[in-house]
Amino acid sequence: MIHSLKTVQFVPISLDKAWDFFSSPENLKDITPASMNFEILSEIPSKMYPGMIISYNVSPFPGYRVNWVTEISHIKEKEYFVDSQLSGPYSIWHHEHHFKQVNGGVEMTDLLFYKLPFGAFGRIINHFLVRQKVEGIFSFRQKVLDEKFSEKK
Repeated sequence: MIHSLKTVQFVPISLDKAWDFFSSPENLKDITPASMNFEILSEIPSKMYPGMIISYNVSPFPGYRVNWVTEISHIKEKEYFVDSQLSGPYSIWHHEHHFKQVNGGVEMTDLLFYKLPFGAFGRIINHFLVRQKVEGIFSFRQKVLDEKFSEKK
Protein backbone atom coordinates (compact mmCIF):
# COMPACT_ATOMS: atom_id res chain seq x y z
CA MET A 1 0.00 0.00 0.00
CA ILE A 2 1.32 3.43 -0.95
CA HIS A 3 0.60 6.11 1.63
CA SER A 4 0.34 9.80 0.80
CA LEU A 5 0.55 13.09 2.60
CA LYS A 6 -0.20 16.57 1.28
CA THR A 7 0.76 19.77 3.06
CA VAL A 8 0.26 23.35 1.95
CA GLN A 9 1.98 26.32 3.55
CA PHE A 10 2.01 30.03 2.80
CA VAL A 11 5.23 31.95 3.40
CA PRO A 12 5.33 35.75 3.05
CA ILE A 13 8.47 35.88 0.88
CA SER A 14 9.25 36.19 -2.80
CA LEU A 15 9.38 33.19 -5.07
CA ASP A 16 13.08 33.87 -5.63
CA LYS A 17 13.79 33.78 -1.90
CA ALA A 18 11.73 30.61 -1.39
CA TRP A 19 13.47 28.86 -4.29
CA ASP A 20 16.92 29.96 -3.10
CA PHE A 21 16.23 28.54 0.36
CA PHE A 22 14.75 25.21 -0.72
CA SER A 23 17.11 24.54 -3.61
CA SER A 24 20.08 24.63 -1.24
CA PRO A 25 20.59 21.18 0.34
CA GLU A 26 22.50 22.84 3.18
CA ASN A 27 19.17 24.11 4.55
CA LEU A 28 17.72 20.62 5.03
CA LYS A 29 19.21 20.31 8.51
CA ASP A 30 17.51 23.56 9.61
CA ILE A 31 14.04 22.23 8.78
CA THR A 32 14.55 18.73 10.21
CA PRO A 33 13.86 18.01 13.90
CA ALA A 34 17.09 17.78 15.93
CA SER A 35 15.85 14.46 17.36
CA MET A 36 16.47 12.87 13.94
CA ASN A 37 20.24 13.54 14.19
CA PHE A 38 20.18 14.47 10.50
CA GLU A 39 23.62 14.42 8.89
CA ILE A 40 24.49 14.87 5.23
CA LEU A 41 27.32 12.48 4.36
CA SER A 42 27.94 13.37 0.73
CA GLU A 43 29.59 16.46 -0.69
CA ILE A 44 26.87 18.82 -1.78
CA PRO A 45 26.92 21.85 -4.02
CA SER A 46 25.27 25.10 -2.96
CA LYS A 47 22.37 24.47 -5.38
CA MET A 48 20.67 21.22 -6.36
CA TYR A 49 20.54 19.90 -9.91
CA PRO A 50 18.69 17.05 -11.66
CA GLY A 51 20.40 13.74 -10.95
CA MET A 52 22.05 14.98 -7.76
CA ILE A 53 22.55 12.20 -5.22
CA ILE A 54 22.49 13.04 -1.53
CA SER A 55 23.52 10.57 1.16
CA TYR A 56 22.31 11.10 4.73
CA ASN A 57 22.42 9.45 8.07
CA VAL A 58 19.24 9.87 10.11
CA SER A 59 17.72 8.52 13.28
CA PRO A 60 13.96 8.41 12.63
CA PHE A 61 13.38 6.64 15.95
CA PRO A 62 15.50 6.48 19.12
CA GLY A 63 18.08 3.73 18.86
CA TYR A 64 17.60 3.30 15.09
CA ARG A 65 20.11 4.96 12.76
CA VAL A 66 19.87 4.48 9.01
CA ASN A 67 21.65 5.54 5.85
CA TRP A 68 19.34 7.21 3.38
CA VAL A 69 20.21 8.02 -0.22
CA THR A 70 17.98 10.25 -2.33
CA GLU A 71 18.14 11.62 -5.84
CA ILE A 72 16.86 14.98 -7.02
CA SER A 73 15.12 13.45 -10.00
CA HIS A 74 13.24 16.42 -11.49
CA ILE A 75 13.54 20.18 -11.30
CA LYS A 76 11.61 22.98 -12.95
CA GLU A 77 13.20 26.10 -11.53
CA LYS A 78 10.96 28.16 -9.27
CA GLU A 79 8.07 25.72 -9.82
CA TYR A 80 8.94 22.31 -8.39
CA PHE A 81 11.52 19.66 -7.62
CA VAL A 82 11.25 15.98 -6.75
CA ASP A 83 13.40 13.87 -4.45
CA SER A 84 13.13 10.09 -4.54
CA GLN A 85 14.76 7.52 -2.29
CA LEU A 86 17.34 5.27 -3.92
CA SER A 87 18.06 3.36 -0.71
CA GLY A 88 16.89 3.70 2.84
CA PRO A 89 14.09 2.82 5.24
CA TYR A 90 11.20 2.99 2.75
CA SER A 91 10.27 0.72 -0.14
CA ILE A 92 9.11 3.88 -1.95
CA TRP A 93 9.72 7.54 -1.13
CA HIS A 94 8.66 10.13 -3.70
CA HIS A 95 8.49 13.74 -2.46
CA GLU A 96 7.30 16.58 -4.70
CA HIS A 97 7.94 20.19 -3.62
CA HIS A 98 5.77 22.73 -5.50
CA PHE A 99 6.08 26.52 -5.35
CA LYS A 100 3.50 29.04 -6.55
CA GLN A 101 3.66 32.81 -6.37
CA VAL A 102 0.47 34.11 -4.74
CA ASN A 103 -0.63 37.47 -3.43
CA GLY A 104 1.79 38.44 -0.65
CA GLY A 105 4.13 35.47 -0.90
CA VAL A 106 4.52 31.87 -1.95
CA GLU A 107 2.27 28.86 -1.54
CA MET A 108 4.33 25.73 -1.05
CA THR A 109 2.69 22.37 -1.57
CA ASP A 110 4.36 19.11 -0.65
CA LEU A 111 3.10 15.83 -2.03
CA LEU A 112 4.64 12.77 -0.44
CA PHE A 113 4.07 9.18 -1.52
CA TYR A 114 5.73 6.45 0.52
CA LYS A 115 5.56 2.74 1.14
CA LEU A 116 7.06 0.75 3.95
CA PRO A 117 8.60 -2.68 3.56
CA PHE A 118 7.26 -5.79 5.33
CA GLY A 119 3.79 -5.97 3.76
CA ALA A 120 0.95 -6.06 6.30
CA PHE A 121 3.41 -5.54 9.15
CA GLY A 122 4.63 -2.36 7.43
CA ARG A 123 1.05 -1.08 7.19
CA ILE A 124 0.59 -1.68 10.92
CA ILE A 125 3.87 0.10 11.70
CA ASN A 126 2.74 3.01 9.53
CA HIS A 127 -0.60 3.25 11.31
CA PHE A 128 0.84 3.23 14.82
CA LEU A 129 4.20 4.92 14.39
CA VAL A 130 5.50 6.08 11.01
CA ARG A 131 2.56 8.22 9.87
CA GLN A 132 2.66 10.31 13.04
CA LYS A 133 6.44 10.68 12.73
CA VAL A 134 6.21 11.83 9.10
CA GLU A 135 3.42 14.28 9.93
CA GLY A 136 5.51 15.55 12.85
CA ILE A 137 8.48 16.23 10.58
CA PHE A 138 6.30 18.31 8.25
CA SER A 139 4.69 20.14 11.21
CA PHE A 140 8.15 20.95 12.54
CA ARG A 141 9.20 22.25 9.14
CA GLN A 142 6.10 24.45 8.91
CA LYS A 143 6.81 25.91 12.35
CA VAL A 144 10.46 26.63 11.51
CA LEU A 145 9.49 28.29 8.21
CA ASP A 146 6.80 30.37 9.91
CA GLU A 147 9.38 31.61 12.42
CA LYS A 148 12.15 32.14 9.87
CA PHE A 149 10.05 33.99 7.29
CA SER A 150 7.54 35.67 9.58
CA GLU A 151 6.37 39.13 8.54
CA LYS A 152 7.15 40.27 12.11
CA LYS A 153 10.89 40.13 11.40
